[in-house]
Amino acid sequence: MFDSVLIANRGEIACRVIRTCRRLGIRTIAVYSEADAQALHVRMADEAWPIGGPRPQDSYLRGDAILAVARERGAQAIHPGYGFLSENADFADAVDAAGIRFIGPSAASMRKMGSKAGAKDLMAAAGVPVVPGYTGEDQSGATLAREAQRIGFPLMIKAAHGGGGKGMRIVRAAEEFAPALESCQREAANAFGRDRVLLERYIEQPRHIEIQVFGDHVGNTIHLFERECSAQRRYQKVLEESPSPFLTDDLRTRMGEAAVLAARAIGYANAGTVEFIVDPAGAFYFMEINTRLQVEHPVTELVTGLDLVEWQLRVAAGEPLPMAQDAITQQGHAIEVRLYAEDPDAGFLPGSGALTRLRLPHADAHVRVDSGVVEGDTVTIFYDPMIAKLIVHDADRPRALARLREALAACEIEGPKSNVGFLERLARDPAVVDATIDTGYLDRQPDALRQPERPQAMAMQRVAAVVAELLALEQATGAQPGDPHSPWSAGDGWHGAGAAATRLRLGDGDDVLDVHASGRGGRWTITVGDAAPVDVTAARREGDRLWLQADGSARAFRIGGDRDHLLIHDGDSRRALRFLRREQRAAGAAAGSDSRLRAPMPGRIVVVRAAAGDAVTAGQELLVMEAMKMEISIKAPREGELAELPVTEGEFVEADATLARLA
Repeated sequence: MFDSVLIANRGEIACRVIRTCRRLGIRTIAVYSEADAQALHVRMADEAWPIGGPRPQDSYLRGDAILAVARERGAQAIHPGYGFLSENADFADAVDAAGIRFIGPSAASMRKMGSKAGAKDLMAAAGVPVVPGYTGEDQSGATLAREAQRIGFPLMIKAAHGGGGKGMRIVRAAEEFAPALESCQREAANAFGRDRVLLERYIEQPRHIEIQVFGDHVGNTIHLFERECSAQRRYQKVLEESPSPFLTDDLRTRMGEAAVLAARAIGYANAGTVEFIVDPAGAFYFMEINTRLQVEHPVTELVTGLDLVEWQLRVAAGEPLPMAQDAITQQGHAIEVRLYAEDPDAGFLPGSGALTRLRLPHADAHVRVDSGVVEGDTVTIFYDPMIAKLIVHDADRPRALARLREALAACEIEGPKSNVGFLERLARDPAVVDATIDTGYLDRQPDALRQPERPQAMAMQRVAAVVAELLALEQATGAQPGDPHSPWSAGDGWHGAGAAATRLRLGDGDDVLDVHASGRGGRWTITVGDAAPVDVTAARREGDRLWLQADGSARAFRIGGDRDHLLIHDGDSRRALRFLRREQRAAGAAAGSDSRLRAPMPGRIVVVRAAAGDAVTAGQELLVMEAMKMEISIKAPREGELAELPVTEGEFVEADATLARLA
């Protein structure tokens, strides 16, 4: 086994690798960019060294800088994590040439899978089922259009290089092909440096099943069963689970055998994932092999009881696989979701900023949290906006889903907006509960998982917040003068003799509501804004749990946040509320009221489609910017003349910068 390992990555995966190395007594060496100087993985490692500027191309994609640190610090091996250089064959070669072990497959195996087109041809020759399509070298528009007609619509355009859902477009009609091809090629060139594409038949309502494989350097190749990743948004995985509720035992066996066959076809060693697409009838087709550890590998770890990072280390050190195929079993059910700094109500626009509050569930036998940040850290604009991976495990799928809902309810994230509310709704969606979800479900119903209007629930969440505050005020009766939380110094609350009356001001989003409460000791009549009074006859708070009786029924809530910023969860949905010490107004007018189109976040302008003086129509695309690994289309909000368009292609702009102005 190695004495020292350098982790050529950052964030959650770097922390994950460090934890296993620490358990095995291996010294860890971290590298970091200027943006990550205070990052969690830097603080966790035994030592850490800078490698360049904040942009990935100036740091985590600099193989020369990483190798220089590895040589100087005596690293015996390099773990690339996922993303960045993890599937870069040239980097793997350079590591080997330096006399250091690359913890992953060989460069030769990577190169065989580096092109989706070449991979499909190789798999077809090995007897692995592949989707009919076109993988040819001729990339002329005329040839691609002709092949598209031959394959038929709908079809998929896919970048031949790279992964992660980048450079993929569904085309349903011939007239859509040319603009979709242009967009796909542009995205592929920006993401992977190459714009080659392949075409393949589009399978309607497919399931996405991936098989974890492992090979060693003495000829053993096995699989560690499947993960289902059918819950996707724009080809990005949202929820992953194992076992798949879709697979029969026979189909599971056949897909596992096909995955092993695929791995052996390229002489694969170390951890990899063979991805398949499965049609509703159960026919499955090879998609790709990810020649690295997957983001969702904890799902496999929880159902097998194995540490895949430890396996990676042992195989890279020359040891044989620790177990044979027939010794590996699936136990229980595991589900993973990814907590991101993104705004589901704004098209899942990635966010950034300091995590002013971060509370995640406590890890135990049923809950695992893999994170690369803690409260006070910053989600930077330069990298993936992942906050944490939340993984649950229980005896069966219904209980695992219940664990997931409970774990999500315990999450508190303040600072950048997050997708935690969306994930809660996803975990209750009938398509997830009934295991009928396919890869296109979330994109076909973009509004299906938006926060529903629940007036009665909203009203009781507000009442619960008020009750929590009243209980806290009563407990503060011994507070010292000047205490801002004392009912005598708050300025907007008062107590008289006998039954107390309290006035509060409650903020709920843009709404500011006056609250009147009379009573004491768990019995109050509470009026919030213009709502009808609510009679609370009993109330008790124990830790983060609030129980109350109101209007003839008993209700339970989870309470998070702090005194002035409360998070109220009623078991189905969450609501962020705040108590105000003085009158406040909603911040600012709606964006764009001055006819200016502003950058929603920092990013680079990749396409400009208009110029000052042009007459534009509502919805017309004016420009395209790239930020946080996604393209954002900037469109005219109304008809008019374009008075100003001060940006150019290739220019980097900051958040809120003016991109265009309508006259």
